Amino acid sequence: MRFCRKRLCRKIDKSDGRRFAGLASFYPKVIALNHPVLIVGGGLAGLTAARLLHRAGIDFLLLEARDRLGGRILSADATGEASPDGFDLGPSWFWPGMQPGLATLVKDLGLPFFPQNSDGDVVFHRMSREAPQRYRGMGQEPQSMRLVGGTGAIISALAASLPAQSIQLGARVTHVSLGAQEVGVQFVDAGGSAHTKHASHVLFALPPRLLEARVLFSPALDALTIERWRRTPTWMAPHAKFFALYDHAFWRDAGLSGTAQSMVGPLVEIHDATTASGQAALFGFVGVPAGERAAVRRDAIIAASVEQLAQLFGPQAATPRATLFKDWAADPLTATADDKQAGGHQSPDRRPWVNGKWRNYISLAGSETSLSEPGYLAGAVEAAERAVGEIISRLNGFEGRTFAAQSEESRT
Repeated sequence: MRFCRKRLCRKIDKSDGRRFAGLASFYPKVIALNHPVLIVGGGLAGLTAARLLHRAGIDFLLLEARDRLGGRILSADATGEASPDGFDLGPSWFWPGMQPGLATLVKDLGLPFFPQNSDGDVVFHRMSREAPQRYRGMGQEPQSMRLVGGTGAIISALAASLPAQSIQLGARVTHVSLGAQEVGVQFVDAGGSAHTKHASHVLFALPPRLLEARVLFSPALDALTIERWRRTPTWMAPHAKFFALYDHAFWRDAGLSGTAQSMVGPLVEIHDATTASGQAALFGFVGVPAGERAAVRRDAIIAASVEQLAQLFGPQAATPRATLFKDWAADPLTATADDKQAGGHQSPDRRPWVNGKWRNYISLAGSETSLSEPGYLAGAVEAAERAVGEIISRLNGFEGRTFAAQSEESRT
């Protein structure tokens, strides 16, 4: 089943018929809803939610502010453009044995994966006056896994399973207003034109802090909700990643795993980023705080990172064929001013993310709201699954209240 404006279109099965029967006849008397559900955010959480709604036969529209899907997931080629065989400028790893929900989704989408390379020795560099030290490597437990083609493969697979007309890119939501029985969502498209869509429910699949900073609510949210959203760190937002791409993985020839830790130079943690197709690369997390990165030229950080790799892995590391640098703190669709300070993983919190008048009309499903693994890819999947389940339950409850009120009106 899916909803169309002012009427139902397409057959519904018996269970969905009982669930949503009569909604079409009621909603036109209230307002012409564009869609029963609007999703704001086209990252892993938003696309997972869209897939679940689509499979349930519920019509939706997904609004994504960027000109691409994926959010903090970005697998890029040597030029920095999104690629089906790219390097992960955002999250790279998952752990199937520990994250069954994400593992099930990967399996359902038919996505192959492979282990993060950890074969070989590791390098530690503790002080600038000492040479880097080489130590025998240890096997990972549990083993970190990477998707073939990069983490962006899961975004491409999810998008391919959805109707193209249900996704709008370049749609930056600015204002959300609560009506008598619906939510109005105002957004600006890529050309600068303003639009408004109406829905019975809005699912925000983006970090709470970003939502609080970028979207105006009418009526205003209560003070406790605003404070909680603002104080919730956005995972990865303060971080930057650097990649050096090479013609071949020479460190493996030398018996090195590509793993290194350093207290010297801009990179604090380094790993082998070679793709499943054999594109060789090393990547590192930049340890320079976001505020200091903003004051230093990008080229200076890149040059210092290459020099550091040469110290750790030898002279061959000094001549990469290309470099990639992604500073998430400088991305306005990821970070706010509050994200300049690094924050760790938050603990799951079962308190509701929405209170007061808004509680039955909006939901949050960013990874940070997960009840199991906030911040991780698996957290985005869990949060989306939970939010969609709640939306369906709320639609059921809304249906009951609606028809009780409608019957009362018809008797007076």
